[in-house]
Amino acid sequence: MKGYITEALSDFFFEYETPRQVLVRNRRVGIVCRLIQLGVLAYIIGWVFIYEKGYQTQDTAIGSVYTKMKGVAYTKINGVERVWDVSDYVFPDQGDSSFVVMTNFIITVGQSQSTCPELPDKKNNCSSDADCEKGQFKRTGNGHMTGKCVNTTNTCEILSWCPVEDDREIPDPPHLLAAENYTLFIKNSITFPEFKVVRSNLVEIVDQNYIKTCLYDPDENPLCPIFRLGDIVKFSGFDFSQIAKVGGAIGILIDWECNLDLSIKKCIPKYGFHGLYGNPKEGDNNQASVGYNFRKAKYYVEDKVEKRTLMKIYGIRIDVIVHGLARKFDIIPTLTAIGSGVGIFGVATVVCDLVLLYLLPKRDFYKNMKFKYTACQDEDERETQALKDSDRAEEADLMELEYSHPVPADVVVGVEVKQHQAFWTCD
Repeated sequence: MKGYITEALSDFFFEYETPRQVLVRNRRVGIVCRLIQLGVLAYIIGWVFIYEKGYQTQDTAIGSVYTKMKGVAYTKINGVERVWDVSDYVFPDQGDSSFVVMTNFIITVGQSQSTCPELPDKKNNCSSDADCEKGQFKRTGNGHMTGKCVNTTNTCEILSWCPVEDDREIPDPPHLLAAENYTLFIKNSITFPEFKVVRSNLVEIVDQNYIKTCLYDPDENPLCPIFRLGDIVKFSGFDFSQIAKVGGAIGILIDWECNLDLSIKKCIPKYGFHGLYGNPKEGDNNQASVGYNFRKAKYYVEDKVEKRTLMKIYGIRIDVIVHGLARKFDIIPTLTAIGSGVGIFGVATVVCDLVLLYLLPKRDFYKNMKFKYTACQDEDERETQALKDSDRAEEADLMELEYSHPVPADVVVGVEVKQHQAFWTCD
């Protein structure tokens, strides 16, 4: 047992095994093998290393956004003049990354809690008091029904903020069409925690003198952080007069793709503009819900009665979205990519073996060259051992014969020649 263990350990430490290789001289198989290897090499170099940057590790950005609108608008509605500034048309006014710029509105002044008829919009019609169940409300209504049907309007009487808002007609042209010339300033800061890199969209070339005069242009001023609202709408694919009338939503994407193996100055943002609500290629009649709007009320007290001014606001919702990805060389992903590529080279061997063993006319010959069958080896060993035993018995008989009856030397020599010329083949 001890000798067996010693021999096993000796074989393990002092022997080296290598697979047997068969060199096949076949043009078709050789061309297939080289083409596959060339394709794998192109995949590793072109896709893994050049396109996917498989030799680099990556980190995503953590960012913040600050926004500021500038611009004024003038309106004259029913003889009333008014100037609108940032505090009037931006909601909310904290400079968030998501905000609404008002471009149109419907205003209802002097609403108070009382009873009044529903809006005659053909959604809340009635012919008698039975159609207006007291204490109930309709999904399309504006308040609780009192149980009365108003004959002058053929609508139910309700308890609500009266008079009821009339939004059946949207002002056209929009009241704040001058919003097209508003400007938006975006300040964005990002950090890549893994690489300890901090960047801002106010890059090295954006100084105080530059920012006072620049206006974003994708060709001439691609790094300017000041945008004209009309240009934002145009870049997103919308028509400003249409979106200003009913409202909509636009996404501004700030995309950071940074290769930190290069100079940090080359880590700069790229701006993209995308229409989010509505399809500018389709008419309004084809859409179930058009535009973007919400309501806002300003409350006050007049003659000890609480009142409010209600505004239905149509506007452009802007969402500033930041996406950041940085890459830097790292030996671990590099070795991983190389190792996986070397493994893929084995595909060529598998394909060529399938061609050799199953498709070529001489496939049986290649099988015999490639594989060494265990069953044939066992039979070979048994036959060889039997031949050796037979030879030993025959040699013993000759020696006994020579001892008892001397035999000429040529007889023994002939037997030895016979022994050495014995061969075994396994068919």
